[in-house]
Amino acid sequence: MRVFVAGATGVIGIRLVPLLVREGHDVTALTRDPAKIPRLTELGATAVVCDVYDRDRLIEVVRAARPEVVVHQLTDLPDDPALLPERAAANNRMRREGTANLLAAARAGAARRVLAQSVAWELPGDGGAAVREMETAVIDAGGVIIRYGRFYGPGTYYEDALPDPPRIHLDEAARRTVPLLDAATGVVVVAEP
Repeated sequence: MRVFVAGATGVIGIRLVPLLVREGHDVTALTRDPAKIPRLTELGATAVVCDVYDRDRLIEVVRAARPEVVVHQLTDLPDDPALLPERAAANNRMRREGTANLLAAARAGAARRVLAQSVAWELPGDGGAAVREMETAVIDAGGVIIRYGRFYGPGTYYEDALPDPPRIHLDEAARRTVPLLDAATGVVVVAEP
């Protein structure tokens, strides 16, 4: 299957790409950073550079990939959790505008399905509103919402401690995402029991 992974160098995307390749999928991996192309190529993907806020270029890139499924793993989160409050607007923009652009590109590229990451807990304020808007847009497009628990493991805010539930280790989250390529439209929670 041809799969387009947006956010391919994020904490889930970088784990998901090699799993998809091992399953025999033809993976196109999107990054906004040209320096990350060699890593994605090493993982077996066709790497492309594009900023999701450049809607026309994103449509062009997705059309060229001709994906059957688009996997949305886009976020705009800081590496330092102390910066979350001041960076919330950027991540909310990603959920709104980034998602809208990716859905438009998926339609233009004739993808049959979009899978989009979300959260399995309630966010306050505008963050919660942005999540609801994103989820509604994806479901209305016939897609699948993956509500992940709080990530823990290398490269997360919880490298050495467990977050409050719902939670999931990054490797397990990526592994459990692969079979969702064939999931029915709706919401799937990916978290530890």
